[in-house]
Amino acid sequence: MGRRQRLISTSILGAIFKTSHSDDRDKRPNLLGHIFAFFSVFSLPLSRYRAELFRHLRNQIWEIEEEEYTESFRSPSKGKRTDLISIGDLGYSGSTFFTSPNSKFLIKSLPRAFEQSFFRQRLLDTYAEHMKANPASLLVRITDCLYSPRTTLGALLGTAPDHHIVMENILYGKSSCSKDNQKAWETYDLKPNDYFYPERDIAGGKLAPESVKERLIDEFPDKVRVTIDEKEQLVAQITSDTKILKAANAVDYSLFLVRYPASMSSEGGKVPVPPGKGSPWRTGVTSRDGKWIYRAILLDFFWSKDALQAHAMTGLVKTFNFLKCGKDHGPMSITTTSDEYQTRFLQMVENLIEVPDSTGQPAGELRTPLVEA
Repeated sequence: MGRRQRLISTSILGAIFKTSHSDDRDKRPNLLGHIFAFFSVFSLPLSRYRAELFRHLRNQIWEIEEEEYTESFRSPSKGKRTDLISIGDLGYSGSTFFTSPNSKFLIKSLPRAFEQSFFRQRLLDTYAEHMKANPASLLVRITDCLYSPRTTLGALLGTAPDHHIVMENILYGKSSCSKDNQKAWETYDLKPNDYFYPERDIAGGKLAPESVKERLIDEFPDKVRVTIDEKEQLVAQITSDTKILKAANAVDYSLFLVRYPASMSSEGGKVPVPPGKGSPWRTGVTSRDGKWIYRAILLDFFWSKDALQAHAMTGLVKTFNFLKCGKDHGPMSITTTSDEYQTRFLQMVENLIEVPDSTGQPAGELRTPLVEA
């Protein structure tokens, strides 16, 4: 890691290793403390937001033991605090990502103020109640929310994010495989791909570098082959999960799909599964043909249709259409209505999955005609 990443890692770990009762009600610092905090550029003073709520979710709902959780952020070899593992910038938003030393948890920064305020002020309570009622929910399990309770130079200049979320790592187990087997793991960040993405579509797609556009929309080049019951359970769960997102006016969320060869589970022991209370699509669902293990969760539900940025982008699209900049561009995933986004998202999930029909053959495939005697 570079110096910036190491300092951000240090500030995250500083908040994680505070007592579980340390949150936004921390004792107010004196004037000197405010001054030192303000001039922080990379290593921002962070606190746990609503620490007791997240502790309850971890321990009581998802059954993640607190000692196991804390120890995940220590070096497994030294038993001491250590740097997080940087996995770079993985998104168009500019978010930075780390994993815990044992890869069980993923830390994502929320550099855009409207995303973190939407999650904390609009979605968090509904999210927590939904998780309590539906422990098997496929919404990603957010185990901590870290924030800077004071104004800092680093946040103002954008040199370091002042909000982070800690969440489960659905790829846990990959790092325990051999290097060759790690290459066989496939990941897909799936959204309805019939929306308009200006980074990809305007001016020949020159608004973003190729490295970003390649991550903008994934396409799964196959079908998820499961049983009818497994499909119905998955669609029902995703419908329930996206219902609360629709009610909060959230859009632009995605289905993060992982698959790896099922043969790995029979070679040298089973692939480790993410921590906490298991659910089929977290621990892994085996394809009907026995070739693949699938995992899936819902990610990135921090963009509200109400956000000022969404209104601004809507205006941008209308301007491009007015100027006849190529063909008329339809709605963007971040400017469409939450109801329409959910409808298209569920249709995407339906189209993604292949189940056998009443004859036992994959639905949608042409059957071989019977040969008359």
